[in-house]
Amino acid sequence: MNAFLHESSFNYERCCDPENTKKKFKEIIRTAPRNSDWTAFTDLFQYEGFWHSPRFLEGTLLAQELFQARPCDIILCSAPKTGTTWLKALTFAIMNRALCLDDSKNPLLLATPHECVPYLEVDIFQNKPNRYPDSPLLATHLSFDSLPNSVVDSDCKLVYICRDPKDVFVSLWHFIGNVRAKEEGYLFPLEKAFELFCQGASLNGPYWDHVLGYWKASLEFPKKILFLKYEDLKRETEFYLERLAEFVGHPFSASERREGAVEKIMQLCSFQNLSKLEVNKTGEYAIFSSVVVENSKYFRKGEVGDWKNCLTGEMKDRIDGITEEKLRGSGLTFD
Repeated sequence: MNAFLHESSFNYERCCDPENTKKKFKEIIRTAPRNSDWTAFTDLFQYEGFWHSPRFLEGTLLAQELFQARPCDIILCSAPKTGTTWLKALTFAIMNRALCLDDSKNPLLLATPHECVPYLEVDIFQNKPNRYPDSPLLATHLSFDSLPNSVVDSDCKLVYICRDPKDVFVSLWHFIGNVRAKEEGYLFPLEKAFELFCQGASLNGPYWDHVLGYWKASLEFPKKILFLKYEDLKRETEFYLERLAEFVGHPFSASERREGAVEKIMQLCSFQNLSKLEVNKTGEYAIFSSVVVENSKYFRKGEVGDWKNCLTGEMKDRIDGITEEKLRGSGLTFD
């Protein structure tokens, strides 16, 4: 039996029947469709139509069983490599701006955004500190249909960010390639990763299904879900920052605007600033006890259109074709 079935950092004490929950996880690992090709950490397993690493899957099962959303909770939702780190930093700074605009107290100067805004399916049920004091902020890579029932049924709010699939793929390939290169001494072949991504076999993929789930939900529940595009946020940061602040219940006052609070948060959370902070150049983020990633890996370029440096014209056309087919009739486009 695989080692990860025996080595877990998750806490099952709150489960009604801990042994039964563990048994369910092991049974999924034993029987679920499996892909061993390209993840940096271990194999991927298909659950509820999406691909997960076993530790994320274990946390997902615990979250689905145990997590009780509060009306005040704000959950930042995304597929991997779509602007998650930036969204975490912006939202955390908006909701904690008295601290974040004070250099002597600013948590973002001392901790990565992933430590300030924990993952629902990663941090909450592990034996480690899991929420910034009094913060209602959480994050998740789960698809909309895999969210705990309490999230969907409660009055908590969701913010979803998506990105052009071509840039998502390139960023994901670099991220996983960098981790594997450190561990195994080689960069995962672009062509192989591309084929897997197009087939939907990537972390929390199929990517298009992930996006569509939240897009359709945002149309049905516009007061509950704010749907953002990374490209729009890059192009009109000030506009969307104010829209985000309004949505999460922390709008900027007229006096704050006059004093430059919006611009200060934009500068604080900019790629150029965050990537140069000592904590993000030298620190590490322990996703799990067995998976530790250098913080610098979360800050590669952050550019729109970086796919042009990696993909051939044929690759570009293939992803665009899949995107057009998948999104047809939905009203959603990536321009």
